[in-house]
Parts: sequence; structure tokens; C-alpha cells
Amino acid sequence: MKIVIAPDSFKGSVSAMEAALYMERGVKRALPDARTVRVPVADGGEGTLDALIAATGGRKAEVTVTGPLGDPVKAEYGVLGDGNTAVIEMASASGLCLIEDDRKNPMAATTYGTGELIRKALDDGCRSFILAIGGSATNDGGIGMLQALGMRLLDASGMPVGFGGQELGRIAAIDDSQWDRRIAESAFVIASDVQNPLVGPSGASYVFGPQKGATPDMIGILDHAMSRFADVVQAKTGLRLHDRPGAGAAGGLGGAFQAFFPAQMRRGIDIVIEHTKLREHLQEADLVFTGEGRVDFQTASGKTPMGVAQEAKKLGIPAIVIAGSIGPGIESLYEFGILSVHSIVNAPMTLQEAMEKTPELLSQRAEQIVRTFLYTNQQSEF
Repeated sequence: MKIVIAPDSFKGSVSAMEAALYMERGVKRALPDARTVRVPVADGGEGTLDALIAATGGRKAEVTVTGPLGDPVKAEYGVLGDGNTAVIEMASASGLCLIEDDRKNPMAATTYGTGELIRKALDDGCRSFILAIGGSATNDGGIGMLQALGMRLLDASGMPVGFGGQELGRIAAIDDSQWDRRIAESAFVIASDVQNPLVGPSGASYVFGPQKGATPDMIGILDHAMSRFADVVQAKTGLRLHDRPGAGAAGGLGGAFQAFFPAQMRRGIDIVIEHTKLREHLQEADLVFTGEGRVDFQTASGKTPMGVAQEAKKLGIPAIVIAGSIGPGIESLYEFGILSVHSIVNAPMTLQEAMEKTPELLSQRAEQIVRTFLYTNQQSEF
């Protein structure tokens, strides 16, 4: 029996690679002769860099860049096995994970460090880029990234503006005379499932601002400033970002890529599936395991379990999801090829206990599922 094991990370507990290993141990306890294939995956958020580096035999580079609040931070980017494609998780340089809760401030947070990562990768010879833009701490419309790459954003007096969403409304002109010309020679794929526009009730500030520390008053200010910036961008490029799908991703970073880069936006899971060769690994498989820390109705919006299950369904392979926790709305997942969803929790326990015990709980759950699967198949043969 061939079993493909393709989970995402269980955030705060185990990486995707570790999750696959622990699931495999459980499979082998139930079926020692099983042919298992581990394919750690991600959906464009945390873990995308590791999944793609592992799949292609690439390498990582660590650099010091400007963090979301201006402090120096250690960040990293990857270069795939082809030696030409850089993978950047913007959260590594400009992520919410880099800021303590009481310091969150989308008025000041900047994407400058993300631009520095792109510049470093350009210096490294890369001309193809995969940008995973989930987990941002920013609502600056991507202006920090643009500034790091040579774009001069000027106020009404011709002076450069500073960092953060609070500066967006001051921008009166865009000077691209010092823009890094290597960008035009490159190709950028933006891994994002977010379809929100730049401004308005479903835009970056209103929808994502609160989780980044925005108060109700801040949200109105940020949205108005973002709209003013979009007006300036339209005057410069002819592109209207205000209501453009995906422009609101990562606090408007998606819009900056659409306006100033040779870029296309794709579902993160599709990019990872392509580079990990998951489709090839699924050939002749009898069962697929996938999973992540939490599974609920949002999983259907392009998260790892749904993407893996969709590929498996094309080949008629049942997909089993193992999750740290299960939320409401999982019924909608079954139409995408998911056979069943299982939590690793096997007794009353706190979240902290579950996270600490994730390795053994993953193995145990995978073992029990395989034993049930084998018994069901044996019964159907009679």
C-alpha cells in the first residue's frame, strides 16, 4: 500500500516536515510494509520557504533587515535548487510575529525590510521570485518595500515621506528615477489567497487592521490615507487599485506588487504543489494524509488540506485530514475530496498540553486511522 503524507505545519508546535515524520511513524506501526512518501507542504503562509527549499534542494541565507517597527531583525530568504528563484516570506522581515502585542501599530509598521530582502536576493543573482505575503504586521500599502527598492515617495513640498500607514495620505508624487531596474528583468509570483480590495469596508484597513492593532479611529484614518495613495498610484501608472481584487493583501502590499512589479498572484497551495511535485507523488497512491493546526470553514478558502484533497480527488484517492483542533463548518470540506477530519486530541487537555504532545498524538491518530482503513477495506472484499 502506498500512502502519501502531505501536511502543513502545526503552528507553534511542529513544522510540516516534522508533522509528516510523526504521521509516518504511526502509519508504520499499523502497516510496517507500507510504502510512504513524505511531502511537507504549505499554503503560502508560514512554512512555505521551508517546504520549497526541502523540495528542491535549495539553500537559505540569513540577513539583517529593518523590522516592522524600524528595529533591526534577523530575517531569511531562500534560493531554490535552480539557483535562480528566491523564496521570501514577508513575515520574516515585516511580520506580526516580530512584534509584542502591546507594540502593534499599523500606523507606524513598515514593509521596508521586505524590500531589503528582495534587494538582497537580486544581489544574489535571483531573477525569479516567489513571495509569500501572509502574516503581515503592516498596513502601509507596500510603500516601505517600494522605498527600499529605490522608489521616492514625495509629499507636497517634494520631500520623502517616512514609514508606516500614517504616511500614506501625505504622498503627493511618485519618483521612480532611482527604482531598481533589475525588477523589470525579473518575474514575481505572489502567493496569496486574499481577494480583498485595497480600500473600503472589505479593504485592507477595515478587514485586517484590527488584528494588527488598529483601533476604530485608526481604521478610518488608514483607509482614507490608503485611498489617497491609490489616487496617486493611479495618476502615475493608470492602474486603479482601490477596488482591485487582491490589492488589499498584506496591508496593501498586494497592490504595490500589482502596480509596480511584473507580478502575478496565485494561490499559495498551488505554487507549493507544483514545486513539491505532489501530483507525481500521488500517482498510484492508496491513501493521502494531510492536516494542519486548525481546520474549520476557512480551510475551504485555499488552505493546505483542501488543496491536497483536491489533487487527490482528481485521481480518486481518499484524503484524510488530521488537525490539532476542529472548528465549525467542516461539512463544506467534503465536496473537495476530504473523506474525514480527525482531531489529535484524545482526552481533556489544555491547548498547551496538546501542543507539547503533538508528536505522539499525531502518530497515535495516524496509526488508528490506518488500522480502521485496513479493516474497512478487508471487510469490503468479502
